[in-house]
Amino acid sequence: MTQSSKEQKKPAPQVSFEQFLDYFPETKLPVTLSEDAAHRYSQINEPFHQLAIEQFIHPIEAEYDELTEFVPCFRIPETHAFHAVVYWKAGLMNYQYVLATFTRKGELIDRRVLAGTIVQGDVMTQSVATIEEDWMIYVVSGQGAAHDDLYEAGRSRAFELELLPDGLIIKPS
Repeated sequence: MTQSSKEQKKPAPQVSFEQFLDYFPETKLPVTLSEDAAHRYSQINEPFHQLAIEQFIHPIEAEYDELTEFVPCFRIPETHAFHAVVYWKAGLMNYQYVLATFTRKGELIDRRVLAGTIVQGDVMTQSVATIEEDWMIYVVSGQGAAHDDLYEAGRSRAFELELLPDGLIIKPS
């Protein structure tokens, strides 16, 4: 047997779904996702191993590059039929808190951006979300000029999301 055939049979290193979940400490609700909180999570939580990002984050993210950073934030408690985790995604002029839900086996159920900051041209959009104990998610989003600190209240909006017992994230009617 040649050296190259031995290397081909060697399985690629894997991160189990349980190991992935270990990056996310359970948090007490309510919790607010604001611009400042991301720094705190990056200080207190263990950073993702690259394999965890490749196995569990990249498959559910449409846009990322080698400069995109992912930070584990927390796990929502008492989700008995599924797992719900929040991570921070930092790209170029685009910072997002993402809620992702998975089956107990690690298959994606749903994914939704909850809050963050995005700059498009001269417009900056900032959103803050609060996840309540009843799994209602309240989001306030506002826009302003990217080059100054003036907040334009007339260009803000508020909406609700809800995390359902089956792991779906919906906009209630």
